Amino acid sequence: MGLSAGHVTGVPGLTRTQQLHALGNGVVPQQATAALRALLDRHTAHALRTAA
Repeated sequence: MGLSAGHVTGVPGLTRTQQLHALGNGVVPQQATAALRALLDRHTAHALRTAA
């Protein structure tokens, strides 16, 4: 998922079920970064078009 080793699995006392619950439907960090960059690019392009 792009998380550091042990991000969830290294937490003492968590069962596998609890680890999976902690991860939940979390967004993969690389996917979130790509989405934010795409949105920023669209916003910037729109701002440049409307400013001219």
